[in-house]
Amino acid sequence: MSPQPESAIPTSTANPRQIESWALTETAARMSTARQDPVDEATLLHAVRLNWRLWTIFQASLLEPDCPLPVEIRNNILSLANFVDRHTAGIIAAPSPDQLDVLIRINREIAAGLTDGGS
Repeated sequence: MSPQPESAIPTSTANPRQIESWALTETAARMSTARQDPVDEATLLHAVRLNWRLWTIFQASLLEPDCPLPVEIRNNILSLANFVDRHTAGIIAAPSPDQLDVLIRINREIAAGLTDGGS
């Protein structure tokens, strides 16, 4: 498996929402690429695990006592992260390219919301 080129990584002057949006978009792109080659299970699993790590980082930050998000939004995102966890575990147990679609959509929708939401 050859490493994929990195898209434009946000600079250190980017706000956290821009960085989160980029990370979600990047992992969605990697999963989309993996979905196109159903024979390459290693790339599929790598992309899914990368996405899982990203969502684990989100979970950890949402559980921090100083998390600035309102409790209701935090709980909604944590619920979504829980779904991502379960769905990802299912993909790892029985890899199927079709199973990536929901994760790709989630990432793209959240990234768009972060971009459209301003800073």
